[in-house]
Amino acid sequence: MFTLKVDHDIELQIIQRHHALKLFQVIEENRSHLRKWLPWVDNVKTPFDLETIIPIWLNQFAENTACNLGIIYKGELVGSIGLHQIDWFNRTASIGYYLAKKAEGHGVITRSVIALLNYAFFDIGLNRIEIRCGVNNKKSRAIPERLSFIAEGTVREGEYLNGHYHDIIIYSKLAREWSSGYGL
Repeated sequence: MFTLKVDHDIELQIIQRHHALKLFQVIEENRSHLRKWLPWVDNVKTPFDLETIIPIWLNQFAENTACNLGIIYKGELVGSIGLHQIDWFNRTASIGYYLAKKAEGHGVITRSVIALLNYAFFDIGLNRIEIRCGVNNKKSRAIPERLSFIAEGTVREGEYLNGHYHDIIIYSKLAREWSSGYGL
């Protein structure tokens, strides 16, 4: 099982079938909080919905095209983070994340993103990472801004969410920028 140790409080674990029930509970308990910004939340209605997608995620991990990780904070699964759409030709990927409301305010996502960037740039040799956030999602945008990502632009009406389109801002970080800053 792939595990990425972040620090004494946080560990990132590859999501496996045994995580389905707990991950569903995180989503269920935070449904109104998460659905504001994540279009897939309403499609997760039972733990079975996750049990059917987890083998796809494991296959993506085996094929090196994505890496979906559970965020374990102080021994409890509290969210997810992942490298998505890994493009080996261009050495690019995107990072996505979500967190239970009760785990917010402790730097969990920031520390997890730092660990995932170190892994992406130093361990597997990617060159560019993107983070896409809803323009009005201030909490999510604070992560790439805190880590000195470059805001490259806005995708107008780039995502359909809760009955309407909203704009997405694209942030990026290059390996050479990371190695001269937060990465070391």
